[in-house]
Amino acid sequence: MHRLLRGEIFMLASFVLAAAATAVLIMPSPSDSAATQSTTTSFGPLTAADRDLLIKVRQAGLWEMPAGDYAQTRAESQRVKQVARQIKDEHGKLDLLVRQSAKKLGVALPDEPNADQQSWLAQMASESGPAFDKDYVNLLRAAHGKVFSAIALVRAGTRNAEVRKLASDANAFVMRHMTYLESTGLVDHSQLPEPPTPSPAPPVALAGDMRRQQ
Repeated sequence: MHRLLRGEIFMLASFVLAAAATAVLIMPSPSDSAATQSTTTSFGPLTAADRDLLIKVRQAGLWEMPAGDYAQTRAESQRVKQVARQIKDEHGKLDLLVRQSAKKLGVALPDEPNADQQSWLAQMASESGPAFDKDYVNLLRAAHGKVFSAIALVRAGTRNAEVRKLASDANAFVMRHMTYLESTGLVDHSQLPEPPTPSPAPPVALAGDMRRQQ
């Protein structure tokens, strides 16, 4: 009797452990659910990627505008000063657009640059002359290249009309800013990330092969 009871308890415990292990395996991780989480808006579904885009565009302005102020007193090159002034002014316009979009979509935006951006500002605040010119141009050019690709990916796949419009506007600003920075002649293109390796192209059929197929 006691041996039978112990056997039933053992079987029940094994079943509970197996069920718990199965639940762990099939339960999505918090990061997975967060990545796919979306909310309904009058402009279409708003995903985590859409929100992240608004935050990135906002933070870009939060450090590039003060960097433009630094350039007016620390840069040696008149062209760098001019480019910095243009980028600062245009980021003021882009910042207004992203705040308007965020208000429509109910997205909370940051009020300060991220940790990396703050370190770049601190670096520039300690420099002047040619060293400032070089770091200002290359730090901004590298940052614009990263956000440019992020905007393009969201623009290509977002289901939200307001985000799609903002991404189109932001991409135009970022493209202009990269061109401004490159016009200084100070961009070190060898330090920029290389474009991704393309997928292998399908073999091209030769003329003789095409005739044989016919």
